[in-house]
Amino acid sequence: MICPQPLCRLAPITTGMNSGNPRILLCAKQASGLVRYMEGWSLDTRRRQLRIESLDQPELLAGMLSDSFDLAVVQAVPAVELDGLVHELVRVARQGLITRPRKSL
Repeated sequence: MICPQPLCRLAPITTGMNSGNPRILLCAKQASGLVRYMEGWSLDTRRRQLRIESLDQPELLAGMLSDSFDLAVVQAVPAVELDGLVHELVRVARQGLITRPRKSL
């Protein structure tokens, strides 16, 4: 059986980030809508400042330095562009998440 939209998250995507001030990249036309994918930040006693940057076009990932972000959340692109997006996402961020745009109700 093929599941077109698997929903599986065994641990928060932020597990394993040891940086005191993690750098996060949100890449979408409406980047503020991607903040909801950052759930799971630990509530420990030390203060944590999130350094969030946003891009409105995934093509701009090519200009970023390697391993410059702890987490990148990117909105899905058409299938023909997916290979290049995954390559750049893996190069730029230590962890990444590709999301689908939300359908309006």
